[in-house]
Amino acid sequence: MKIAVIGAGYVGLVSGACLAQFGFDVFCVDHDAAKVEALNAGRVPIHEAGLGKLIHDNARAGRLHFTMDLKAAVSKAEAVFIAVSTPTRRGDDAADLAYVHQAASQIAAALDGYSVIITKSTVPVGTARKIKAQITAERPDADFDVAANPEFLREGSAVDDFLKPDRVVIGTEKKRAQEVLRKIYQPIAMTGAPLIFTDFESAELIKYAANGYLAMRLAFINQLADLCEEVGGDIAVVAKGIGHDKRIGHHYLQPGPGFGGSCFPKDTKALAVTAREAGAPFSLIEAVVKANDKRKLDLSTRVTRMLGGSVADKRIAVLGLAFKADTDDMRDAPALDLIPALTAAKAQVVAYDPVVKPNGVSAFEGVEWAKSAYAAAKGADAVILLTEWNEFRGLDLAKLAKSMRAAVMIDLRNLYSPTDIAKTPFAYHSIGRQAMGPSSN
Repeated sequence: MKIAVIGAGYVGLVSGACLAQFGFDVFCVDHDAAKVEALNAGRVPIHEAGLGKLIHDNARAGRLHFTMDLKAAVSKAEAVFIAVSTPTRRGDDAADLAYVHQAASQIAAALDGYSVIITKSTVPVGTARKIKAQITAERPDADFDVAANPEFLREGSAVDDFLKPDRVVIGTEKKRAQEVLRKIYQPIAMTGAPLIFTDFESAELIKYAANGYLAMRLAFINQLADLCEEVGGDIAVVAKGIGHDKRIGHHYLQPGPGFGGSCFPKDTKALAVTAREAGAPFSLIEAVVKANDKRKLDLSTRVTRMLGGSVADKRIAVLGLAFKADTDDMRDAPALDLIPALTAAKAQVVAYDPVVKPNGVSAFEGVEWAKSAYAAAKGADAVILLTEWNEFRGLDLAKLAKSMRAAVMIDLRNLYSPTDIAKTPFAYHSIGRQAMGPSSN
């Protein structure tokens, strides 16, 4: 089966590479000539575990191709996945579908034989029907069906999530389209993962509902952590206590500096807009959006308070820039709020991330770049753990403290336990727990 994937971004690359791994002939299309050239040369533009090898192996086997020629890729393809960006639209927080409709128009012109046009991009409810109407209007002679097939890929584990999913959600109207999708996902169905066939609207809502609910858990645990700090509780113990309730579970109960990345921020906003436009306002999700925005904006205030009320002329090491570990994604990362606020308050910031390079990011102007966590901490008045990279979990704390001007650690990911810190000279501040060390006396 020939498959075309329109968009060689995060979702498109992972989906295309994994579909090629199933044995299909996959053509990934992108308008960015430099990206296509890099991919054909074996250079992967994003950091994602296992993706580079998957692309290399399948390209070498002749199953995975990268091209700018959409017409050739779509022609005779039984399935065409739309995997283009759907960013937040400026002004109203809705999902911007300009790239989706542009792709649909180009696909319509290129159709040659029966194809199923599949939305893999995260799109608001009603999009599949709009695409169907658009293509019908532009190519009334075309033989095609439409399907909604949302992705549930977590950055850092996206390849595993695609190959070993909890479920595959498919919204279709026609049995013919359903059979094409069933054939595509047969390798996954054979592992026991359910294929959930439903209507367009339900499929589109499932994606937003899942991300909205998970974002709500994160906002909940973050505010509960704030309460713990005020009343003397320990959020780690509280989260463990409620997580053992089978109705709740342990997932997404880790407090932190606020969620970021490509999904939760834009999807919660888009869900809130969709609900308002439908006349069914989703007040819970609206509250989640506000709570998360406020949390990231308040990070500098939290850090300033922990450092005695001022960061002026203090050297602060920030460890981790990506919104989460195992990715180089900076979209809506807490670092984009915290670092500019610290530099505006006259702090000298030195940053280190195992993957992200802040060079060229306007939010990091004036920030010094270090080659390691220890280099960043040298001579610092405080070190901030902002991303939960594994290499930060096993730092030699005695060595780290010895190199600093003042041994102060602000752990915004709770990477260390009170037992770990009790053996060190650090004044330690974390999320949802009481301060430890000299500053707590």
